[in-house]
Amino acid sequence: MKRIASIYLFAILLFLSPVFLYGQGGPKIAYKDYIEKYREIAVRKMHEYKIPASITLAQGILESGSGKSALAVNANNHFGIKCHKEWTGMTYTMDDDEKNECFRKYASPEESFDDHSFFLTSRPRYAGLFALDIMDYRGWAHGLKSAGYATNPKYAEILIRIIEENELYLYDNPSKELFADKTPKKTKENKEKTSDQAIARALELNPSRLTFVEIYDGNRSIYMNNGVKLIFARAGDNIHTIAKDFGVHAFQIQKYNELGKNEPIAEGQAIYIVPKKNKSKEGSHKLSNGETMRDIARFYGVKLKSLYKINGLQSGHEPEAGTTIKLKK
Repeated sequence: MKRIASIYLFAILLFLSPVFLYGQGGPKIAYKDYIEKYREIAVRKMHEYKIPASITLAQGILESGSGKSALAVNANNHFGIKCHKEWTGMTYTMDDDEKNECFRKYASPEESFDDHSFFLTSRPRYAGLFALDIMDYRGWAHGLKSAGYATNPKYAEILIRIIEENELYLYDNPSKELFADKTPKKTKENKEKTSDQAIARALELNPSRLTFVEIYDGNRSIYMNNGVKLIFARAGDNIHTIAKDFGVHAFQIQKYNELGKNEPIAEGQAIYIVPKKNKSKEGSHKLSNGETMRDIARFYGVKLKSLYKINGLQSGHEPEAGTTIKLKK
């Protein structure tokens, strides 16, 4: 990892020079593409682990050469993390400080981002960073350098310049609104497709009403929709693992979410940890193709049986696309 940062120092300094930066636009485009591709992951990890998204993105850009290094391409390793004695996963060998060094290999870039977060939160030498304000990207940059993340004497300055040139600090807003608009104003594409909207679509929830509440034991992030607390499932979650983490019974999780007896839970699925409401503040919803009554109940944080009652429908009936579903009496 340390040598990788040095390897890209010359390239980064070249990228940041006025002639190159504003000449052909090569690195600017590379940075922009990388940010567009991974900003959603960085923001999610920020809420899970309390590491500024700007720092994560800047380190990813620097350590992976904007995702184009051999390590990033061949091993999905965006942060140059070596195997270390505790690593039991896949590996990738390449020359670094020494010949044929062992680096961690991941199944996807997101796994690399997740491991980077765990790497920083699990090592005592980085503990002091978490006492800093989440928006103090300068303090984080200098702290990473002081803690030995990289040997390059200019490491902090390079991270800071990447952050400021690309306005990455806009992603660090700790507002309780989970996905408040942190879109850099200079990027037209970002205005048209914000990370808020993209993540909300993936989570099947309305970003305008989704708010961050707190980090629970085990780094479980709790959010609020329609005044109802929920989480987003991790890989391998089921009603039993979720119930155990929040001190409730499995049948309660099953009931709150209208889940089938043996229905699997998908990673990223919205799971309510308390009963949903009997109605929504919003008036109605027009069914789209493929939407079910349970989808609407999950989206608005309303009990499924209440939706059927409000609309005078028999339980289990699925109205046709185009039908207007009332969300309150």
